[in-house]
Amino acid sequence: MSTRILGIESSCDETAAAVVANGREILSSVVASQIDVHRKYGGVVPELASREHLRHIVPVVREALAQAGMKLEDVDAIGVTQGPGLVGALLVGITYGKTLAQSLRKPLVPVNHLEGHVHAVFLEAYKAGRAPKLPAVCLIVSGGHTVLYEVSTEDSGLPDSSAIFRYRKLGQTRDDAAGEAYDKVAKLLALGYPGGPILDRLAAAAEGAPAPVRFGPTRTRGNPLDFSFSGVKTAVLYHLREHAEYSAEIGNREEALARGERKFEQLLPLCSSTTLGLVREFQNAVVRDLVDRTMAAAEELDVESILVSGGVAANSQLRTTFEQRAKSAGVEVFF
Repeated sequence: MSTRILGIESSCDETAAAVVANGREILSSVVASQIDVHRKYGGVVPELASREHLRHIVPVVREALAQAGMKLEDVDAIGVTQGPGLVGALLVGITYGKTLAQSLRKPLVPVNHLEGHVHAVFLEAYKAGRAPKLPAVCLIVSGGHTVLYEVSTEDSGLPDSSAIFRYRKLGQTRDDAAGEAYDKVAKLLALGYPGGPILDRLAAAAEGAPAPVRFGPTRTRGNPLDFSFSGVKTAVLYHLREHAEYSAEIGNREEALARGERKFEQLLPLCSSTTLGLVREFQNAVVRDLVDRTMAAAEELDVESILVSGGVAANSQLRTTFEQRAKSAGVEVFF
């Protein structure tokens, strides 16, 4: 008999539930997004997020069980995110998880949000018939986190899904997370929320558009593996202030967003080649910083695997750059 665990996640602006068998096979995964709720504010509003979790958590869990072909009584244990995250949002998931566990007389497993990101890489790898070698360097990069860890395991003879992982923090952002910088730059340019997906596609569409400004590599005092993204975000802000020629098209995009026109195909014609070049240069700077520091950590620790997880791990340029650099360094990369 397989061990089937129901996982509940409510740390920020998505209510999610999944059933996983033996720590390897995803039997179901259901996510209720809150993007439409928070879009007009340009970021997550904690009180609204908590309210939405209350509305969605019961139907999301029911749907996850239905997709897995199970009843609540069939679950062997319940895992729930205990943090880090928004306090009110976490409280919804933890309270619901506790109540389920007590009523079903099943074990309740508190899960660290960041450790969940690490295990997500392994779940993706197992689906593809692969397994990362440990120790590894893991980059967790999202709207709220940008952090580097060394991931190792105790020599217990157990398979990866059963082993106890050990973590050592190597570096972290000193200010904005990478995803947060994307959102803020997208807001400055009137490109909507969330900023990551639209900026990624616009950067790809820039092709040969010249960069109107160059952003150099970020230098941090102290730990060379620490990140900082407030500088490049502020550089975009100052560049826009100093060049009034951006104002007209930013106004046009603001009007389009107000009409509900926020798709890539609708916003692309409203972007000049100068704006596309600026977006591309911003993304180049962020991707360069993420990849350079992660590769430096991998070289320093002499690992064979790099793990990349979090919302920004979906960025196409980040993936391509990591794959190219990892291949030349003889390291495997897992997303």
